[in-house]
Amino acid sequence: MDLLFSCKSSRLFGSHPKLGSLTCKCLVLVVVALFVRIAWLPSFFGFVGIEPKNVEFIQTRYLSTDSDFGIRKDKFLEVPQIVWGLNNQKIAFARACLTARLLNRTLLMPSLSASLFYKEVDLLQPISFDKVFQFQRFNSLCSGFVQLGRYSDVLNRTNVFELQKGSGRKWTAERDMDQLIESTEDSIDGYEVIRVVGKNPFLWHDHWPVKDYARIFECLVLVDEIAKEADKVVSKIREVGRDIRSNAESSQNGADSKDSSAQQIPYVAVHMRIEIDWMIHCKKLEQRSNISQICSSKEEIVERVGNIVGPKTPTVLYLAVADSLLKDSSILSGWKEGLHPVEKKKLGVDGIYGMYPYLIQSAIDYEVCLRADVFVGNSFSTFSNLIVLERTQRMMRMGVNSSCGVDIRWPSYAYNILGESNGARRWMTNMSDSSLRAISYGSNAISCSES
Repeated sequence: MDLLFSCKSSRLFGSHPKLGSLTCKCLVLVVVALFVRIAWLPSFFGFVGIEPKNVEFIQTRYLSTDSDFGIRKDKFLEVPQIVWGLNNQKIAFARACLTARLLNRTLLMPSLSASLFYKEVDLLQPISFDKVFQFQRFNSLCSGFVQLGRYSDVLNRTNVFELQKGSGRKWTAERDMDQLIESTEDSIDGYEVIRVVGKNPFLWHDHWPVKDYARIFECLVLVDEIAKEADKVVSKIREVGRDIRSNAESSQNGADSKDSSAQQIPYVAVHMRIEIDWMIHCKKLEQRSNISQICSSKEEIVERVGNIVGPKTPTVLYLAVADSLLKDSSILSGWKEGLHPVEKKKLGVDGIYGMYPYLIQSAIDYEVCLRADVFVGNSFSTFSNLIVLERTQRMMRMGVNSSCGVDIRWPSYAYNILGESNGARRWMTNMSDSSLRAISYGSNAISCSES
């Protein structure tokens, strides 16, 4: 600082007044820039609880790897088998990818779980990632952001460092981040493979903003076999919708006006969470969180879906429900006139689902709901939340940043929250959230008035 105050009188610049003046200005700008950097960076990274000492590491290791040259393809991260439901597995996979990105390593293609067992881990049926999602397509779409590798890419299988993930209340987000940063030091970073042992990635601390998860979810494209099965279900739904509209027009016109055109008939997908285990879970969640807008009865869902402003009738409703509800014919009754509910059994596509394990069935249903012209779900359901996140991302890619307006493409609604005209509330994901934690607790939903 003394140099700044003595610039004008310094002998160093005395014989070159123009040079001295220019140099002083440069020094002032440098000091100002340093102050701005110090003031800005801690707040920017505050969402993950990163201490100032780690800011420089994050800046160089994480933010600078958005290029093919930034992600090392000769250093790898290996994670435990990814388990539980489809959407928990997608979150866990994305979290593993972002951890590898932070360490500037390629993520070795993990095993997913085809079956659903929450406690009997030994009964889990592993399934390779590339049996569900396209491996090459993922790397192409996420090029420069994250990178997947195969075990055959590893040169020395014995050059492995085992990183034990901590657990318990004392294992805070700060300690977790410190451990990751320590893993970049030469003593550990020199290993070709860092193998994370312990709990599965879904249970790891979350250090990343929603927009980073959204970017990875965009890169997850179903393999052709599964995508084609989803095509069949969607085609069947639209076929039913076409027949319904044709019959309605015939009744109005008094003649056969069967639509032979190739126009795409819209449909509404409703993710109904009314099965017994969900109702028990959500009632407990309401009590713990002191929130009353989590559980919804079948009657409430029927009423609020019926009061949504926008969809033209007659309209076919695809009800995405648990298999345990397929035997309950009452879920198809009581809907507003002009709304025609169907589920996989009534559509005659339950045989398609029956050919595959739980994970693939969920992936097909997820794709059917994702493609719907209108989606209605529960804002406390991970399944519903991830669908709305992807639909929001698509809208924003098209320059749409608000859910307001009747003609918005890919509109979504939360039936557990009351909206306009006593209908379900308009719903967009808050893409500026600093953590995906909000996804798990329903606070990520933005209504039309808030967007």
